[in-house]
Amino acid sequence: MITGYGTDYPDDSKWDSESVTGINGALLLDEVETFLARFVAYPSVAGRIAHVLWIAHTWLMPRWDSTPRIAFLSPEPGSGKSRCLEVTEPLVPRAVHAVNTSPAYLFRKVSDEAGTPTILYDEIDTVFGPKAKDNEDIRGMLNAGHRKGAVAGRCVVRGNVVRTEELPAYCAVALAGLNDLPDTIMSRSILIRMRKRSPSEIVEPWRSRINGPQAKPIAAALKSWTSSLPDPLPWPVMPVEIEDRDADIWESLLVVADAAGGEWPLRARAAAVELVRGSKDSTPSLGVQLLADLARIFAEASMNQLSTQSVLDGLRALEESPWADLRGKALDARGLSRRLSSYGVKPVQIWLAGNNVRGYKAIDLLDPCRRYCTPDVAETLAGLAASRPVENPLETLGTLDLLDTAPHHDGSLADLAHLADKSAREGGADEGFEYFLGSLKSESSAP
Repeated sequence: MITGYGTDYPDDSKWDSESVTGINGALLLDEVETFLARFVAYPSVAGRIAHVLWIAHTWLMPRWDSTPRIAFLSPEPGSGKSRCLEVTEPLVPRAVHAVNTSPAYLFRKVSDEAGTPTILYDEIDTVFGPKAKDNEDIRGMLNAGHRKGAVAGRCVVRGNVVRTEELPAYCAVALAGLNDLPDTIMSRSILIRMRKRSPSEIVEPWRSRINGPQAKPIAAALKSWTSSLPDPLPWPVMPVEIEDRDADIWESLLVVADAAGGEWPLRARAAAVELVRGSKDSTPSLGVQLLADLARIFAEASMNQLSTQSVLDGLRALEESPWADLRGKALDARGLSRRLSSYGVKPVQIWLAGNNVRGYKAIDLLDPCRRYCTPDVAETLAGLAASRPVENPLETLGTLDLLDTAPHHDGSLADLAHLADKSAREGGADEGFEYFLGSLKSESSAP
């Protein structure tokens, strides 16, 4: 027995890959989970399950079309992020613990003939922080390296000769850092939101010289088990809640869970659904927040169209929104139009309170809200968008002809606007239209 801090741990003979045949995958993953839980206080069981499956998937890298990044993030230091990488290191193949490394070093390690490494990148927030310009090569590798076959093109100068070479970028990467990462990385990552341990959460301290050797037999068993799995492995059935890029992220991990059997297929899918839902709750981009805030403004006004000024006033009045102070300036009409144009939404001429003004319609916002926002945001707009806005009577009626039949009106636009407003108050778009016609006809027939 190898004795750790208060815990007896099995010696090498239990998972000796030379003497053990037919390793039970489910029991092996249980063992990995038990080992990790000794040293890390995870924010959820789902996070721990994801970590176990990610570690196992690193032993099957040639089998995957893509590999997910796993990112341990927290708002404050001392939350266990680095510890997650430390306990991962002895359990994965050819681990490279990177902190402030040069791009050349990483590219050379990934292209090493000895085999694809597993990169454990600590303090990743320094790569994407204020000095990000100095780390564009690393960012490019992390962005592209999740796909098999991804390469980084470089020019190499030897004497007077300039040659091009392509360096492999595909490898498994675990990240640890403060706050969030760029969307291009976040959308390809399993996010584990770490937090400081509470007094009731007790874990063992990690000592590499003592606990590292304890992990070696487990790593040997992972190597033996994964090498014995059939090739190709059957692809998994995804939960209905997981699709598109989220399915790419979880595909390899669910394959591992299915291969292990036992309770792991169900546990893995439950963890996937929980973590994917949690990733959607993170701070949205400014564009998505703008769509959601617009839906809220339209709902509070109970109108299916609003003038640009009303929209801007509503956005600036939202207490927790950034629209009143964007880099020292409030959002203006031009900025609003520019941001919404990315989603195919443009200001249009609308008829409001007897005036023809520039504004926005709920129906134009419905499609982008359905695509980029949560379902409840789209539902907020759906009812409003379904109702027809009161149309400009000057466009929908033969106005000039009707004016000739209305002797008690002076034929001014203000006069027609008065009737249009009255028609809108009397009923909806269709009923108001009929009321407007009736008003003119009644005037024309008056003695």
